[in-house]
Amino acid sequence: MDVFDELLRGVRGKGAVFGRSVLRPPWSLRFTDGAYLTLCLPLRGAGWIVPEAGEARHVALGEAAVVRGPAPFSFTDDPAEGTASGVREVRWGDGASDPVARDLEFGGHTVLLAAAFDVRTQVPQRLLRALPPVLVVPDEHDCSPMRDYLEAQIVGSRPGHQTVLDRLLDWLLVCTLRDWFDRPEAEPPGWYGALGDDVAGPALRAIHEDPAHPWTTAELAGRAGVSRTTLAKRFTELVGDGPVAYLTEWRMTLAADLLTRPELTVAAVARRVGYADAFGFSAAFKRVRGESPSAYRQEAATTRVPDRTVPAG
Repeated sequence: MDVFDELLRGVRGKGAVFGRSVLRPPWSLRFTDGAYLTLCLPLRGAGWIVPEAGEARHVALGEAAVVRGPAPFSFTDDPAEGTASGVREVRWGDGASDPVARDLEFGGHTVLLAAAFDVRTQVPQRLLRALPPVLVVPDEHDCSPMRDYLEAQIVGSRPGHQTVLDRLLDWLLVCTLRDWFDRPEAEPPGWYGALGDDVAGPALRAIHEDPAHPWTTAELAGRAGVSRTTLAKRFTELVGDGPVAYLTEWRMTLAADLLTRPELTVAAVARRVGYADAFGFSAAFKRVRGESPSAYRQEAATTRVPDRTVPAG
């Protein structure tokens, strides 16, 4: 099991709206909807991302930026004036673009493509916690044909138009995050580096392939062809927890998302994550998550909303 792929499964652009804005200086867009991930891609020109706390980051043509929410941030031509009067807020339901955005040959101005996700499920949150507030990835390949194709799709109305945009968003986001973790300035989580390790990697993949299996340190060590002591030491060094502790925490992460499904009883959730009875599962869940499964389910039912994407203009 590719752990990176699994963590990104809950971050899909279902019904995505690609926001596009033609921006004339002086300009500033302020994103205020609390999305957990926002992808910003200049199709023409450049701009600055100004987070609510932290340094401004320049995003040039050919670069892609991902902003980790839910704090507001601005995309502006001048970071010194990013919070001045005249800022236009970007909110749900404001429409997909300025009317002039359909004329992408509007020379001399910045054309921004942006899409955001409201990621509430727990599995991808593990990945989001490993990201900086703003990351910028240079285009190390010539992606101008892709940018041209995006522009054509944004203004087009062919059958399947929205599905094509959704899949492009998935591809852009995954590629940007993967390229970021491979960069020297990135600080990937321990499990990311452990995936390529000859000792910890096989054990980590086994846990994610079948989290309900009653794994022991000895059995996981057998997957790597090493002793229990060697696996426990290496796994803890790279991941930060021992194999069994990591397995328990991962099971509780999966369980947290399963508990948001009203058709599943607590006992059914327990079985899906490897517990024979609801009592043992409830005790483990409360120990790891700090509340009972029933309390978590009740709270999630009042706060959780469907994943969405937000336009950028």
